[in-house]
Amino acid sequence: MTKTHCAGYEKISRREFLGGGLFSAAGLMLGQSITPLPAWAPKIKLADQHVGPRGDTLVCVFLRGGADGLNIVVPHGDDEYYSQRPTIAIARPDDVSAENNQRTVDLNGFFGLHPALTPLKEIYTAGDMAFVQATGSPDETRSHFEAMDLMERGAIPGEHSGWLARHLATLDTQNDSALRAIAVGEMLPQSLSGQISATALKSVADYHLNGRNETAEQLHQMLQQLYAQQQNELLKAAAAQTFDSLEVMRKIGREPKKPAGRAYGDNNFGRAMQTVAQLIHADAGVEVACVDLGGWDTHVAQGGAEGLMARNLTNLAQGLAAFYEDLGELNSRVTVMVMSEFGRRIHENAGKGTDHGHGNMMMLMGGGVNGEQVHAQWPGLHPDLQEGPGDLVITTDYRDVLGEGLRKRMNNTAIDQVFSGYRIRENGLFL
Repeated sequence: MTKTHCAGYEKISRREFLGGGLFSAAGLMLGQSITPLPAWAPKIKLADQHVGPRGDTLVCVFLRGGADGLNIVVPHGDDEYYSQRPTIAIARPDDVSAENNQRTVDLNGFFGLHPALTPLKEIYTAGDMAFVQATGSPDETRSHFEAMDLMERGAIPGEHSGWLARHLATLDTQNDSALRAIAVGEMLPQSLSGQISATALKSVADYHLNGRNETAEQLHQMLQQLYAQQQNELLKAAAAQTFDSLEVMRKIGREPKKPAGRAYGDNNFGRAMQTVAQLIHADAGVEVACVDLGGWDTHVAQGGAEGLMARNLTNLAQGLAAFYEDLGELNSRVTVMVMSEFGRRIHENAGKGTDHGHGNMMMLMGGGVNGEQVHAQWPGLHPDLQEGPGDLVITTDYRDVLGEGLRKRMNNTAIDQVFSGYRIRENGLFL
C-alpha cells in the first residue's frame, strides 16, 4: 500500500482506506489502540428487556491461568494445608519461626491473605472487601481454554454469548454511551460477546488520534465523511461506535489525573485499573469494565511468600488498592469482582508448583459488598474430602455470587436470562 505523509499523519487514498475493511480502517483511526470485533454490531433491543435505573459500575478482573486460591486466601486453620504443601505453604500468622512479612495476614482466625496482599487488609477491615473460598465453575474440565470459555459464557453448554453481554442486553438503563461496556486490553473477552456494543482499548491516552490538535480535528472530520458514504452496515456501525468513543475521550483529555492515593504501579494491570478509574471519574457512562491479569499457571517454582506468584499478587494488590483509594466516595457505586477459571491441586508437585485443579476463591470489593468476611462452606483438605485427583471441592457456584451482584448492585432482575438453565442460589451473603 502506497503511503505519503501529511501534517504528521500517514495518508492513503479513499479507495485504499475503505478497501482495507473493518479491521484495518479502525486500526488506522485509533493508532492500533482498539481491537474491533463482531461484538460491535448495532445494539439490539430484546422484546423482554427490563428497563431499570443504572446500578453500580461492575469491574470484572479475570486472573487468567488458573490462580492458586489456596495460597491467596490461605486456610491456615486447616492442618492439611501444611501437610500437603511442605515447601510452598504460607506460614501461619503466629509462626514465630517465620519473618513477619512471610506470614499469612490473618482475616478471621481460620483464613488469611498471602502477605503480598497486605494492602487489601485495610479495605477488608473497612468493610469494603470480602472473599469467597471453595467457589468456582462446576464443569470438570482442567483445560484453560475450555474453562475460561465456559465460565465467561455463564457455564451454559452451547451458549454463544457471554454472561456480561446478556446482562447488558436484558437491562435497558437508557444509557447511550459508546463506552457502556469496555475491556482494557488487546481484545474483548468472551464474557462481552453478544448483542451489545463493546469497546476494547489500551488506555485513554492511546485512544486519542495522534498529532497536533488542528490536524487531529481535520483527520477526524475526514474519516467521518468517508464513513458517511460507506454502504456496509457492519462497517458503519463500527465507525459510529468508534467516533462516539473518540468524542468521549476528547472530552476527558489525554493525560490521566494523578491518583488520589497510592500509585497504581508501572505494570499493565495497574495502568488498566487507572484507565477504568479515569473513565469512572469522568462519568463516561461505563457500566461494565473488564481487566485481565495473566501469569497464574504456576506448575513449576511457584514459590510461597516470595517468588513468581508472590510478584503477581503484589501487582494485583497494588492495582486494587490504588483503584479503591483513587475512587474515594465513588466506591459506593462501584463493585469489583475478581475470579479465575479454576484453582490448583491441593498437594504441591515435584516441581514445587501446583497443577490444574478445581475449587478456587473470588474477591469482592466496593461500598456495596458484605465485607470483612470470608464467605465459605469449607469442605476441608483431607485426602478423603478431596475431589477428583486431589482438588478442593466447590461448595459455592460462582454464578451464585455473580447473580446476586447483578440483582442487588446492578439492578438486573432478569437473572434467569443471564444464567439460563441455572437457578441462582442467592443467600444474601455476598453483597
